[in-house]
Amino acid sequence: MMFLRAALFITLLFSSAAYARPMTAQDVAKLRHVDGAAIAPDGTRIAFTTASCPDVLAGEDNGSVIKQLSLGWGPNISRNWLPKGINVSHVQFSPDGTSISFLHAIKGEKTAIWAVPVEGGPFRKLAALPDAAILAYQWSSNGEHVYFLAEAEADPKRIRDVELGFNAIIYEEEPRFNRLFAAKISAQVDTVPRELPVPGHVSEFAMAPNGRTIVVGSAPTPLVDDHYTSRRFHILDQSSGKILKVVATQGKLGDAEISPDGQLMSLIAATDKHDPAATTLMLVNLADGRMQSLNAGAPEAAVDAAWLADGRLAVAVHVGAGSRLRFYDQDGRIVEEVDPGPLVLRGLETTGDRIIVLADAPSHPVELFAYRSGTFERWTDHNPWLAEIDLGEQRTFRYMARDGQEIEGVLIEPVGGAPSGGAPTIMKIHGGPELHFSNGWTTSYSDPGQVAAGRGYTVFMPNYRGSTAYGTAFSKQHQGNYTDPEFNDLVDAKHALAAAGMTDPSRTGIVGGSYGGYAAGWAATALTKEFSAAVMFAGISNQVSKFGTVDTPWEMHNLHSRAWPWDNWQDLLVASPIYHTEKSNTPLLIVHGELDTRIAPSQSYELYRALKIRRPDLPLRMVLYPGEGHGLSRAAARLDYNLRMLRWFDTYLPAGNADGPLPPTRLSLGEQTD
Repeated sequence: MMFLRAALFITLLFSSAAYARPMTAQDVAKLRHVDGAAIAPDGTRIAFTTASCPDVLAGEDNGSVIKQLSLGWGPNISRNWLPKGINVSHVQFSPDGTSISFLHAIKGEKTAIWAVPVEGGPFRKLAALPDAAILAYQWSSNGEHVYFLAEAEADPKRIRDVELGFNAIIYEEEPRFNRLFAAKISAQVDTVPRELPVPGHVSEFAMAPNGRTIVVGSAPTPLVDDHYTSRRFHILDQSSGKILKVVATQGKLGDAEISPDGQLMSLIAATDKHDPAATTLMLVNLADGRMQSLNAGAPEAAVDAAWLADGRLAVAVHVGAGSRLRFYDQDGRIVEEVDPGPLVLRGLETTGDRIIVLADAPSHPVELFAYRSGTFERWTDHNPWLAEIDLGEQRTFRYMARDGQEIEGVLIEPVGGAPSGGAPTIMKIHGGPELHFSNGWTTSYSDPGQVAAGRGYTVFMPNYRGSTAYGTAFSKQHQGNYTDPEFNDLVDAKHALAAAGMTDPSRTGIVGGSYGGYAAGWAATALTKEFSAAVMFAGISNQVSKFGTVDTPWEMHNLHSRAWPWDNWQDLLVASPIYHTEKSNTPLLIVHGELDTRIAPSQSYELYRALKIRRPDLPLRMVLYPGEGHGLSRAAARLDYNLRMLRWFDTYLPAGNADGPLPPTRLSLGEQTD
């Protein structure tokens, strides 16, 4: 096995000069990053999408992320390939390399497949359905067809009933299944594409390069819980749609890729139904369904994979807070591994022997890099203004939990370093908990990151027990015992950071969303003596009532509680922040999307009401975002939350107590534009 240290053609990553100013929430709102990419069949060009939010402060219409198509020829040689405002996704090249295809919806129509010539010119529609949006697609190997996944067919009777006012929702009944089609490519749009019979509710598919089979990922129903717990990959005959084989896996599934000869499939999957995440890399023999695990039990997480023309498999692997680019042969042996230095690899694309990666680093969000012979050559720089920003020093930090378990996280020092006695500290807790923080770009609308570092805070992002990238055994350590040891790891982190001179333990705050919101709610109640301020986004406050409203009850049972509420009602209640509200002395900002179906807004209402009654003098506020779900999608809501989160910590952390008055309820225009 070769082990190479990549030579990176990046000066920005290693710059230590002091710049003009700290980062602001307004800077976060204008960040851009590479979202997806494809390589031309001859390897000479790369099509990619750049994602950003509308600039609402400059007068642009409030909306969600916009993805712009660009075409690149070399490092920093690219240009936009469609007019501004054409929002695209799922970029691919046609097999002959003459056009770039993508998904796009023009006003008043459903999402369809479009293409634009690589030599320039108008874009045209390739395939569409009049009554349903296309969700994903792939070209046939000869370029004569596109296969696509579409939403369920509209029901005219149902539409008429709704128009008459009969709009009752029958909960978890009347499922509507996605459909798979093949459309012929010609000068005219194929208005009658051929529908293929598929099993269950299809969420993804991949065409074998040999043109004989299709790999289809599907679940018995469209329910989210089935997607997580019962999804399987089916091997279908491409011409007839007949199921040839079902890949026998249990639990969650991730990326699946078919080898160039069509004989093998790489699969990133869970090891069993109790494995919290799809992180194990497997090779599947498509002829007989035999599976070979390549990294089961290793302290790492496979993230993405892609085959090369010579039969090697390139894999992006996260090892703790870092990453590796690894190559396997068709027998599953590691033949090469590359350390990308400060880069964190997020995705891979290949054509022939050409490899491109999407990667971020402590100094920049996700950009495009071309890989060759141990080097990562940077092709894009979408935020050159970051060179003006003074960033806090960022690194991994390891500490020992009270029971001897080593825990790792990502630490950002305040710009200029921590003062004697430590700095006020914000802990950002990831959700899941089957996720992890990498030592890459750490700043977003919900992650205080470098903005907080620029305001004098130490920021720590712990990969507490339950996190991925440290092996399946580590990610299972929280199961069957909510809050302990997982949230005790957070307290131990605080004391370890204080001992290292990074943190003032009397001025430590916490923020998180989803399961991280559960951690923030727990910190503000049961662990109130340890935390001086908290921001809880879409968090869990009552494990008992959560069971009745969550859309993933089996996932909750298999991966977290390992029991049902009626097995021990009291234990579940005691593991709920609402049970400990009388203790609370921590100023708490509660935030929720009004349309959240994963963690119902009632979880926030319950905690707010209990604290309001039991601790009436406690600084407390609840903020709801209309039209938003489990996370915020629109630009104004994202900026609003970022500003409110930072203002909450600015109000209560520097003083380290709950005596300060509540911040104003509204954000002034001046605050938004300073």
